[in-house]
Amino acid sequence: MGLSAQAALWINIAAQTSHYWSLSALWFAGGMLAFPFALFAIRFLSRNRPGKIAFAAAIVCLSLATVLVTALIFAVVYRNFYAQWHGPFPSRLWLLQLVFTTAAALYQFAVIGMRLYLPLGAIFLLAASLGIARRHPDPTRRRVFPS
Repeated sequence: MGLSAQAALWINIAAQTSHYWSLSALWFAGGMLAFPFALFAIRFLSRNRPGKIAFAAAIVCLSLATVLVTALIFAVVYRNFYAQWHGPFPSRLWLLQLVFTTAAALYQFAVIGMRLYLPLGAIFLLAASLGIARRHPDPTRRRVFPS
């Protein structure tokens, strides 16, 4: 996903941003941290089912986990930047500022950040899903073990 973000930044704005490496690292971390959660969900959803179900589960779980984890990391970084202007920690004002800052970060990620997945992300998603589905054991095939 880091490569996808880099490609999108090159295509859209010729990488003319001071945050090029930060955005690349954020998208890389989101994809890397989401993978174990997605793999667990894929195995849970496709247990004792054919490979087609594993492929569909891989597409859904990988895409959702990657987007959610990356959005969460983006929201934490966004909140950390604006925390210097927020009220004291245990106050009601602080809680309101936390909720609305996080909501604003998630909205900005949805509107601006999602397009950084598009040039290569869809290709990587299909390739990873196909690889996971190929390694998935087929429950319809009879297994004969030598004695």
